[in-house]
Amino acid sequence: MTAARPFRLGLTGSIGMGKSTTAAMFAEAGVPVWDADATVHRLYAAGGAAVPAIAALAPEAVIGGAVDRGRLKDWLAGDRARLAALEAAVHPLVSADRSDFIAQNAGKPLVLLDIPLLYEAGGFADVDAVVVVSAPPEVQRDRVLARPGMTPEALEMILSRQLPDAEKRTRADYVIETVSLDAARAAVADLVAKLGKSDA
Repeated sequence: MTAARPFRLGLTGSIGMGKSTTAAMFAEAGVPVWDADATVHRLYAAGGAAVPAIAALAPEAVIGGAVDRGRLKDWLAGDRARLAALEAAVHPLVSADRSDFIAQNAGKPLVLLDIPLLYEAGGFADVDAVVVVSAPPEVQRDRVLARPGMTPEALEMILSRQLPDAEKRTRADYVIETVSLDAARAAVADLVAKLGKSDA
């Protein structure tokens, strides 16, 4: 008999769709949340598990014992093959961190795995269901262009690397609209109630 584990709900959505806000709503509802981006930041920080591997690949990207993301980006731009080498070094560390998180929350009925590139990176194979956050294109555009330093050109480049919102919605098990915060919060509450009450 296999050991009990929580229901693993994957959260994803394109830039500007309200993913971080929605993840916070799950946390407020008592659901443990694992954040892929935060994990990478931790792995890249001084003393992080990814630092030695990246130092071996790109010594110039490690400053003061931590990975400088700007320098790492410059290094990646020099050769397309470098991204595969970086992913081969970092992805197992991210996967191990996620597995540890799930094990630590084995007694919970539900955990949320916040993974921005869940479909693009194949992470959907590691979850039991997927919830996609979505908003109309004009809302998405307004939100993103309100960010400091963001330009229409930069937005188009980011979107070109992400699975289109319409396809994410089609492939998702659940969709949460984020135009209204109150409606999104209600949708989160409904999903938490459906998939398993937290102990909180």
